[in-house]
Amino acid sequence: MKEYLVLRVITKLLLPFILLFGLYVQFHGDFGPGGGFQAGVIFAAGFILYAMVYGVKAARKVLPIGILRGGIAGGLLLYALVGVANLMLGENYLNYTPLAESMKEGQHLGIFLVELGVGITVASVMMTVFFTFATWRED
Repeated sequence: MKEYLVLRVITKLLLPFILLFGLYVQFHGDFGPGGGFQAGVIFAAGFILYAMVYGVKAARKVLPIGILRGGIAGGLLLYALVGVANLMLGENYLNYTPLAESMKEGQHLGIFLVELGVGITVASVMMTVFFTFATWRED
């Protein structure tokens, strides 16, 4: 793999802004366009850019497979637990209303937690798929 100094410097400068934009999309997804899926894709794109510029081995050191597997399971578990909490509180599966004192706060909290679970899962799955194909190509 050739080392391009300009590309490496630009990637190091852009990566924090890409991840920050992913956080913006995640945390403002329930107020406007965006949400968990879009934020997960943006996060994964940032780390995939890092892997393409610095190599898959360097990216694997930053983001080991154990963290990705934990993200896949943890995001899915968060999504499911929000629904189960609603069931245990006497409501429908993803009705969010009993999660807080007022209906509006409950809806906001429920949507936020579900979108967070979706974002974590999507980012982890996309990076796992990329690393799987990138490692397969190296063999």
